[in-house]
Amino acid sequence: MAGTTPGTPSVLRAMNDRAALDLLLEHGPLSRTRIGKLTGLSKPTASQLLARLEAAGLVVATGTAAGRPGPNAQLYAVNAAAAHVAGLDVNAHRIVAAVADVTGETVGEFELRTPGRRADSVVREVTEALDGAVADAGLTRADLHRVVIGTPGAFDPNTGRLRYASHLPGWHSPALLDELAAVLPMPVEYENDVNLVAVAEQRRGAARGHDDFVLLWNEEGLGAALVINGRLHRGFTGGAGEVGFLPVPGAPLVRQVTKANAGGFQELAGAQVLARLARELGIEDVVPGSGTHHDIAAELVGRAAEAVEQGQEGPYAALLDRFATGLATGLASLVAVLDPEIVVLSGALFSRGGEQLRGRVAAELAELAASRPRLLAGDVTHRPVLRGALESALATTRDEVFDTSR
Repeated sequence: MAGTTPGTPSVLRAMNDRAALDLLLEHGPLSRTRIGKLTGLSKPTASQLLARLEAAGLVVATGTAAGRPGPNAQLYAVNAAAAHVAGLDVNAHRIVAAVADVTGETVGEFELRTPGRRADSVVREVTEALDGAVADAGLTRADLHRVVIGTPGAFDPNTGRLRYASHLPGWHSPALLDELAAVLPMPVEYENDVNLVAVAEQRRGAARGHDDFVLLWNEEGLGAALVINGRLHRGFTGGAGEVGFLPVPGAPLVRQVTKANAGGFQELAGAQVLARLARELGIEDVVPGSGTHHDIAAELVGRAAEAVEQGQEGPYAALLDRFATGLATGLASLVAVLDPEIVVLSGALFSRGGEQLRGRVAAELAELAASRPRLLAGDVTHRPVLRGALESALATTRDEVFDTSR
């Protein structure tokens, strides 16, 4: 709003316009009368607002509301085609890309498997995945306002290099961000994948309405996202939340953790410990014979939770007990430092463990931590990293596109 003064008519109009657009995003199509009531604007002012937004291409008339005496009321909705964004979820095995319109609806998606990735193939693979999603949406790259890419680790804002993700081949070149900027015509942002899961939960899931929370992710790796006063806390090098490296009681002290790509908490409560715990408890029969360690771990914890729910205690309950103790041990350190209102448990291991695992973690944490945050299950379970990337891109894009004061 450069060149405007707070309180002037243009600023007040822009504020009313944005309030109306946010209501349409939240509620869907609304009539002029309903918008007036929700915003507190008079009927003539609401009419002028809608005419202004329609002329700007930000809202469209969409059907009428029937069922009341008199003429049917015209309904208005946000123009979904006003802007489009893309998100990418990158890991060591594949890149998933999606395109969303300004309402948040996913309109295109594409998955690119990346076996045997070479250091010189990252730019090609990113553009191939993005173009696949753009084509699926019936668009072109030029139609995108912004792209957000989620990766393990974090790009150090001081050097521009990816840190804390040695298992992601090809992404550590000091020239990578410049090379991607050269081929992508729109603004591109990079974010840690677990941070994006927290964004998804804050916008659409269990953390809605909460400004201070920790999200603990346990799937391929163990990580956390920290939200303080409503904002992600990334740290000086972008490494805040890399709790897999956290030294904890009950696990060997790991030195040179970035070279080992592991640490105490990861060794105590990461996916790789489940198969070992099962063998120690004599329940090898539930250990699948093949698959990645996180696939095996998710299957194990899911079968154990189901067995306990069916009244089969013994080694199944012991498996969940020991796993929960490891998880609570690391969480206790986070809670002691941050004192969050809630802790969101997300990722395949928590979703498969369900209430049986979550309840045990909560009970253990109550014994180990002075404060007692509520433990909630993550609500965004379908491609949460990708959803968070889209939500992050949409937040900035809406601020730009919906600003009618310019």
